[in-house]
Amino acid sequence: MLDTDVIVESEKGKFDLSSWLASLPDENFEIAAITAAELRHGVERASAIHRASRELYVNTILDTFPIIPYTERTAHEHARIWAELEANGKMIGYYDLIVGATALERGSRLATFNKKHFRQIKELSLIEPR
Repeated sequence: MLDTDVIVESEKGKFDLSSWLASLPDENFEIAAITAAELRHGVERASAIHRASRELYVNTILDTFPIIPYTERTAHEHARIWAELEANGKMIGYYDLIVGATALERGSRLATFNKKHFRQIKELSLIEPR
């Protein structure tokens, strides 16, 4: 599963997503529905100068990768992780909780540059793109 930060860093030209994905031909990456919302939010907030190119980039990404919906099973994982992190005083961002829950539900590894946050979710397997 791809975290939003990986996609955004690629859009900014700070990370070569295409080459990295090509180096992992056996991986089947997906995107959580909340990630699609975060990307669309970026389009909506973009200045007039950047909006068209950002929308094209986001549409390409969303057309390339399967978008995994937030299901009742995701909600169960989300609630479990949320309660655990909150009880331990290790809360992370609400959207990150959903991304992590979606990856766990799918049995997927999460590709992210934000390992510090996602390490709080004990069972979650992470990939740091290079």
